[in-house]
Amino acid sequence: MDTIFPFFFVLIILATFLSTQAAQTNSKLFREYIGAEGKGVKFSDVPVNPKVEFHFILSFAIDYTSSAHPSPTNGQFSAYWDTENLTPSNVSSLKARHSNVKVAMSLGGDTINNQHVYFKPKSINSWVTNAIHSIMEIANNYKLDGIDIDYEHFSTDPDTFAECIGRLLFYLKGQRIVSFASIAPYDNDSVQPYYLALWKKYGHLIDYVNFQFYAYPKGTTISQFLKHFEEQKSNYRDGKILVSFGTDDSGGLSPQNGFFSACRNLRQANKLHGIFIWSADDSKKTGFPYEKQSQSFLANAK
Repeated sequence: MDTIFPFFFVLIILATFLSTQAAQTNSKLFREYIGAEGKGVKFSDVPVNPKVEFHFILSFAIDYTSSAHPSPTNGQFSAYWDTENLTPSNVSSLKARHSNVKVAMSLGGDTINNQHVYFKPKSINSWVTNAIHSIMEIANNYKLDGIDIDYEHFSTDPDTFAECIGRLLFYLKGQRIVSFASIAPYDNDSVQPYYLALWKKYGHLIDYVNFQFYAYPKGTTISQFLKHFEEQKSNYRDGKILVSFGTDDSGGLSPQNGFFSACRNLRQANKLHGIFIWSADDSKKTGFPYEKQSQSFLANAK
């Protein structure tokens, strides 16, 4: 008994050390949002490097009606991405062509028919029940692998948001409807508290933090970007914070102004968990140069 206990104690310490090391390991994960802007972009348009792990994120599934004046449906989600060009059969063909590709869907988003999409449950239980049923239907139809949470406007308190989303993720992952989950917060006093409340209680269910670094002001410098990264790494402690930029002329640190230099810095510090881009719709007009550059950068990591 005296010799067995120290042995198990050593195993626990070793497992803890290895999990910590794994959490700090650089990744070859590349993610891209697609389908939100109705620009006819197809999966086949986007270059896929076979040496990375690639996640397409369909944007968006929204719990709103499709009327001229959309209203909340209390967790009854419908697909509002470009369903003509991004179909279930397109997903099947994509995965058949690329064994390194997985597909997720994102919930919420910013607007629908030019009005803000609000997280507005009637109650926790009713919203979760509706969300589970409607999301399972979409996920099974499209054979999806993951889910992303990207609500940006709220008509409730942070704790209610955390409980609704947390219970949803617990069910979807527990029943293996999806294999991974992510959140997409940004640094705003009306947004960040909701995601921090979710992270505090249900962070163990969230695999990636798609932090919207492009929501910072234009002209962000490399040093400012790295400072922002450290701040969010502290906020979402032990989380896999993905770095990002937009191809829609949004803010943050752009590829032209040093984004990949910042990524090299993070990679040298063993902190680069992946890159994501908003969005394929915006990149289509220029032929996806930064998708190619991002994936090449990740694929050539040593």
